[in-house]
Amino acid sequence: MKLRSVITLVALAAACACASAQVQERTIRFGHVVQPGHPIAVGTQKFAEIVAAKSGGKIKVQELGGGSVGGEQQQLSAVQGGVQDITLPSATVMGGVVKEFTLLDIPFSFSKASDVDTVLAGPFGQQLMARLPEKGLVGLAFWETGFRNFTNSKKPIVNVEDLKGLKLRVIPNPMFIESFAALGTNPVPMPFPELYGALESKAMDAQENPFSVVLTSKFNEVQKYLSVTNHVYTANPVVISKKVWDKLSPDEQKILQEAAVEAGAYERKFSRDAAAIARKELETKGMLINDVPPATLAKMRELTKPVADKFAATYDPAVVKTYRAEMEKIQAR
Repeated sequence: MKLRSVITLVALAAACACASAQVQERTIRFGHVVQPGHPIAVGTQKFAEIVAAKSGGKIKVQELGGGSVGGEQQQLSAVQGGVQDITLPSATVMGGVVKEFTLLDIPFSFSKASDVDTVLAGPFGQQLMARLPEKGLVGLAFWETGFRNFTNSKKPIVNVEDLKGLKLRVIPNPMFIESFAALGTNPVPMPFPELYGALESKAMDAQENPFSVVLTSKFNEVQKYLSVTNHVYTANPVVISKKVWDKLSPDEQKILQEAAVEAGAYERKFSRDAAAIARKELETKGMLINDVPPATLAKMRELTKPVADKFAATYDPAVVKTYRAEMEKIQAR
């Protein structure tokens, strides 16, 4: 064999060895709080499949679901500290790290999922993710829990007046509490595990959650009416510990980034399809479902706007400006 050919073969072998060394055998611990079958759990499994394929089986994803390693806040803290690798809390919980994430919690901001996708993929979503590294996190992609709707045991919500005086369970989020108070309800923060019992005993009249949560939690057994408001969209940013991220090679980072984006597209479609299926199943089970008229939604938006403005005034003006510019674009279409 000629010397030049030998040198070429050696160089190729060295290059292959170097490329192989860029992806090491490792396990990524991916934690969440939902049960099997939930869109986020399904998305996590898809993420694991994509990572395995892209890494040639070298990188394995260990799913830690159902809150087995703690609630959203606990897991987020663990990821920041490098104890856990990945999690995907709600934008509400992320607001404890970068408060501008809770701009996504402003009620009645979005009317359809495609608008959400546009805003999160644009400058506003990018600005949110850019603020994470200084907090010990790296944002990989946006997934979702989806749109929230009202259920209650009294009557359909057709006008704003129908909300007056309802004892409404809300998540312990100041913007939620003040917004629903502005609509005339009596909002009561309550842990989710206590909710079914409170609805069953009539201690609470109403609650608000996505279709899939209403179905899987069997709220149809203790709530007669579901009124479609899509009043808040719950985004779930997928975040990895910066301590972990910085130890990965560029190739490994690329694999995880691409997998999170691809699995996110799959998860969002699954979530939206599941919502439509859940709505039909809830109707089959006897729940009375109505779409709240646009004029009523406009009135609700008007009533909650002062609350949104109050919170926005405490955020970084540059991020708020970008958010509002993006919202104006989608509202003008």
